[in-house]
Amino acid sequence: MKMKIFTSKQIHELDLYTIEHEPVSSIDLMERAAEALSRSIRQRWDEETPVVVFAGPGNNGGDGLAIARMLLGEGYNVMVYLFNVSGKLSADCQENRDRLKKKNTGALKEVTQEFDPPKLTRETLVVDALFGSGLNKPLSGGFAAVVRYINQSEATVVSVDVPSGMMTEDNTFNVRQNIIVADLTLTLGMKKLCMFFADNQENLGEVEVLDIGLSKDFIEQTEAQFSVIDKERIRCLIKGRSDFAHKGTMGHALLVSGSYGMCGATILASQACLRSGVGKLTVHTPSLNNDIMQIAVPEAIIHHDRDEKVFSAASDSNAYSAMGIGPGLGKADTTAIALMTQLRSSKIPTVVDADALNILASHRAWLQQLPDALIFTPHPKEMDRLCDEPPVDDYDRLMKARDMAQRLHGYVLLKGHYSALCLPTGQIVFNSSGNAGMATAGSGDVLTGIITGLLARGYSQMHAAMIGMYVHGLAGDIAANELGMESVIASDIVKYLPKAMRKL
Repeated sequence: MKMKIFTSKQIHELDLYTIEHEPVSSIDLMERAAEALSRSIRQRWDEETPVVVFAGPGNNGGDGLAIARMLLGEGYNVMVYLFNVSGKLSADCQENRDRLKKKNTGALKEVTQEFDPPKLTRETLVVDALFGSGLNKPLSGGFAAVVRYINQSEATVVSVDVPSGMMTEDNTFNVRQNIIVADLTLTLGMKKLCMFFADNQENLGEVEVLDIGLSKDFIEQTEAQFSVIDKERIRCLIKGRSDFAHKGTMGHALLVSGSYGMCGATILASQACLRSGVGKLTVHTPSLNNDIMQIAVPEAIIHHDRDEKVFSAASDSNAYSAMGIGPGLGKADTTAIALMTQLRSSKIPTVVDADALNILASHRAWLQQLPDALIFTPHPKEMDRLCDEPPVDDYDRLMKARDMAQRLHGYVLLKGHYSALCLPTGQIVFNSSGNAGMATAGSGDVLTGIITGLLARGYSQMHAAMIGMYVHGLAGDIAANELGMESVIASDIVKYLPKAMRKL
């Protein structure tokens, strides 16, 4: 399936819809959430663990108060600090304060003015329930001081829904030292957008999603700009292969790749393309790469460039089903001119990667001359070079990638732990496969080959990119599982592509 990622506004609407249509009272929905949260805590820490709950004045604080009450009922030693500095608690937070008082008056300290902080040791478990997904500005003043106090301690920290101080989507202008650094984030219902960015991982720690029975009807009916693909969604997109198929019916891919000394990128992309099920592959490359290619990839047809060392002349692409261009090309002046000629004259689905992106970054005015529906596959540094102004953080980079996809009427696949496919419609699809072992030279060349092969097989640009990034990550996961993440190299991803395909 395609899992949706809702904005904070949509999450609030989802809660209200669940309350109205289940129907369930808001306090009972909070009780349901607290049961899931306290259960997850009990599964990880026993009753010997001293627990300190920091609860804010809103519904996140209400969750924390309910968790405290439930843990007390299971024999845990719990102390709660409820911050009620304005004298205004949300209705459900107030109700849970009253329920906790009936349960154990001594466990609650309500902070209205001065805060005398408790001692937090290495053995302490802190439950951070100060602020949840509704926060819309950086923390300051007393709450910021509380966050910094928790962060400087040696205690283990569990955050409810999101670490306090973190905003659900955009943290570009947030104050980092005023955000909780959690060891574990127990998020409710679904992952939030902020959880897909590398620069937020230090604050999030491990993330566990807890199902609290939010309305499936609302989730299905509501459009989301962001979503995540998984194996079941990809499996539905895979084409069958006719018993009467032959190489002429399975697509003919063109790969424009390589320069003298950079033939490895061409080998990796070529092997990955062939492993993706394409019928035939022609590689346009400088003649000095001929012998290496003939030995390393005997299945490929080699077409020589007129220059023996660099790509210098566009190849006629009319006879091919799809094209990949960029791996190992280099950035010679003749290569830059040939690249633009190749792209502007091409009428077939095309993947643009690596040095092709770097050349375009050096000639950004050329971007407006490109045909529609190209697939760009930049890693973060390549994306930054394509921008007029360097992105401030990961969120800003993703928004710039989205804008580029819309402006060029194409597809921008921003590579990373959660690779993000930006569609020309403005929607963004995150990948759920892959691991840190794939952070190795040549991994991107393999992805280019896979997507090029899928395009040649007849998949649409959107489906080729979605399947390509998922299968690429899945092959990396299988490789890491068998070899260990430290030892994975790009050719291992190619090696395990068949196993990844079989799993689908």
